[in-house]
Order: sequence, then structure tokens, then C-alpha cells
Amino acid sequence: MRVTSKGQVTIPRDFRELVGIEPNSEVIFAIENGKLTLSPKSAAAASEDRHRLDAFLQTLDALEGSGDQSVDAEALMGMTRDR
Repeated sequence: MRVTSKGQVTIPRDFRELVGIEPNSEVIFAIENGKLTLSPKSAAAASEDRHRLDAFLQTLDALEGSGDQSVDAEALMGMTRDR
């Protein structure tokens, strides 16, 4: 796909139909993990939700393996109940 001197591209019909981009509708550009994404403006909330989910999953990945394996489930429940 070629970008014109004005920075324009043509979104292929199959992609437009797949994501619900209608003629004369507005779209939102975003950068996610170093990639430029495009979505219909009506899907902005879904995009924000996806961004929050991605951030949550990254946090979980960072925490993986950081727990104390010697603490059993009963002891853990006791610690959280006594707060």
C-alpha cells in the first residue's frame, strides 16, 4: 500500500467492511505497542478497554513468579482476611 505525498492511503473495502468503517465516518488513530492502529470512532470505548486490558496483562506478566511459593492458600486467605 502506498502513501501519497499528502499522507493519504486507501483502506481496502474488505477491511472497512470488517471493522465497520462507513463512507464519511470518522476514524481514530492510535499507537499500540509501536504499531499504528485505526478504528471507527464509535469503537473508541472498545479501544480504550483494550488498552486497559493490555496494561493489566503487562502488569500480571511483570508479577509472574514474584510470589512466595512457600505460602499455602489457607495462610494467604488468613493474611487477606485480617487486613
